[in-house]
Amino acid sequence: MASRASERDPLIPRRVSGDDDAHDSETGKKALEKACLGPLELPRSTRYGILAGIWTATFLSALNQTLVPTMLPSISSEFNKSNQASWLGTSYLLATCTFTPLYGRLCNVLGRKGANRTALFFAGLGVLLCGLSTNLETLIFARFLAGIGGGGLMTTSSIIVSDMYTLRNRGLTQGVQSVFGGLGLGLGGPLGGLVTDWLGWRWAFLIQMPLFCLSYILTSINLNYVTEGKGKSTKEMLKRIDYGGSASLMMAVGSCLLFLSAKYNEGLPWSEPFVIASVTLSAVFAVVFIVVEIFVAPEPVLAPALLKQSIPVLVGMSNFLVATCNFSIMYFLPMWFQTVVLTNASTAGLHLMPNSLSMSVGSLFAGWVMHATGRYKTINLIFGMFPFVGACFIYQLQPDSGFWVSWFSIVPLGFGNAVVLQTMLIALLVHLPDDQMAVGTGFGQLFRGVGQVGGVAISSAVFQSKLETELQKRITGPDSQALIKKIRQNARFVVTLPPDIRALAQESYKVSLKSVFFFAAVMTFIAYLVRLPIPDKHLDSGPRSHKSQQPDEDSNTQYPSENTTVVETSTGLSTPTIRPVALHEESSTLSDGDLSGTEDSSRRQRKKKRRLSTFDDLAALDPQADYAKPTA
Repeated sequence: MASRASERDPLIPRRVSGDDDAHDSETGKKALEKACLGPLELPRSTRYGILAGIWTATFLSALNQTLVPTMLPSISSEFNKSNQASWLGTSYLLATCTFTPLYGRLCNVLGRKGANRTALFFAGLGVLLCGLSTNLETLIFARFLAGIGGGGLMTTSSIIVSDMYTLRNRGLTQGVQSVFGGLGLGLGGPLGGLVTDWLGWRWAFLIQMPLFCLSYILTSINLNYVTEGKGKSTKEMLKRIDYGGSASLMMAVGSCLLFLSAKYNEGLPWSEPFVIASVTLSAVFAVVFIVVEIFVAPEPVLAPALLKQSIPVLVGMSNFLVATCNFSIMYFLPMWFQTVVLTNASTAGLHLMPNSLSMSVGSLFAGWVMHATGRYKTINLIFGMFPFVGACFIYQLQPDSGFWVSWFSIVPLGFGNAVVLQTMLIALLVHLPDDQMAVGTGFGQLFRGVGQVGGVAISSAVFQSKLETELQKRITGPDSQALIKKIRQNARFVVTLPPDIRALAQESYKVSLKSVFFFAAVMTFIAYLVRLPIPDKHLDSGPRSHKSQQPDEDSNTQYPSENTTVVETSTGLSTPTIRPVALHEESSTLSDGDLSGTEDSSRRQRKKKRRLSTFDDLAALDPQADYAKPTA
């Protein structure tokens, strides 16, 4: 029996969408209901479709981080610029560490699908241009473009998984996601070497394009759940992005990379103007970055408030050191087998395969243990020492090391680092308030990204500096300087040398690479010590609630005059809902006694302009809403 209309019912029914036909028809109603599903309400098939799309992109992003090392000898030989080839790795990682934190905000400005598509576009375009490059400069620029998207794919994937799963289940799901990341990191070297030997290095980039298209199709079809309410226009939201912090960070890190390249890769003296200018600019932009983050940026990338908390700082330091160790070894271990053992590129790259498998197993193992026990401290203490053991095994490598030592010394490193990264992410999230989880994740990713850049750049500087010293010590004669330059610029040139000179070059490479492995071992040991003070906490306890979330008259929750905000869906439909828009402040709230009158109101308004989170958390804005409650 149909319900009778009452005098309270409006004469003209309120339209949710501007499409009357879609609204009135049964099909339109069902489509609207489907489009308005929250991330925790998605059907299993849709959720799996989303995961397949974003994890394909995660695999590609990780693959491109380690694809280049085994291809460097071939690329540098074609362009004859081996001493500049490290920029192929550092340019990608520079873009990743600089632009990754911005994607949290873009997920709110453009929606989850829009931000993911943006990252996918830059990553795919960069990879395509890499395959079509005709000179080293174009290739470096293309790698930078790919890095802009690659970091975004990692960030948007993590945010989407966080939307769809609760904290305890998130550990296991992130573990599965890390399997794809681990496979990508491990397969990058072998795939790069195999394809380079078979088809040429350009095809190592071009064969990825079908997978980029597959990821785009899967996310376009399935990634349609309701995103956060914006509360303001896109123009206003874009103004809140920390452009100054990102630009100054990129300039500081980039100038530092230029200094390391000029001083150690090129061998320029300290008195050289370029060396002085690069190191000076690096220091100046580092200061500018700190000033912008503390005093200027409305939503700082670095989140200065987290620097006052011990656990985020310790997690950030651990991420930096672990990433430094990881990339130092992954970028230089294949070179050991190419220049010291004299294997081909494909065989050298295959030595990273055990690392890939161990990282995947370690990630899944850590996620399963945290899901089953709700704890992370014990497994971190036990398996956190594995990377140091693995780095020591690698340091002990010799040209005549047996099969097991040559192929499986890296296994403890990959397994242990996977466990560490998984447990540290969950440890960070469980110790942060709800309204700081987004910026906390970006905070940890920022340190990890800088560590990746540092791992390649610093280890490259150590290697090149040591290699030049060892070659100068062993190779002498009238034409020695020209020969030394060739050996440094072209690693594959070692194979073509006469036996007596080749032995000297091999020994020089051996000593230089061992210095990199020693550096990596020191970094991972310090990382273990840094993690020791981090306390344990049961995952079911969840993050603390922030007092600013309580909507009372003295809180920092603002109610717009119209008391409405628009929840947008990726299909273009919009639903007006009554919801407070919370401002996550970086500092504590001010009491009524501290604020009075027009001047105090102005002070209060200024404090509200600096927000801690990089994207709005629905559960933090309205803890009583349906989307804030986990489903069974």
